[in-house]
Amino acid sequence: MGDVINLRQARKAKARSDKARHADVNRAKFGRTKAQRQAEDQQRARQEAAVDATYREDRAPE
Repeated sequence: MGDVINLRQARKAKARSDKARHADVNRAKFGRTKAQRQAEDQQRARQEAAVDATYREDRAPE
C-alpha cells in the first residue's frame, strides 16, 4: 500500500512548482538587468543624437 499524502499540500506544492516554472520562462524571455536596460537606453540616445546631428537645417520638406 502506498504512502498517505495530504492532497491539499500536494496541490499547493504542484501550484508552486508550476508558478516557479512559468517565472523561469518569463525571466528567460523578458529578463534584463537594470544595467543592461540603462546601457541600451544610453546607446539608443547616442544613436538618435548622431542621426539628429546629421540633418541639414535648410533641407526642404518632401
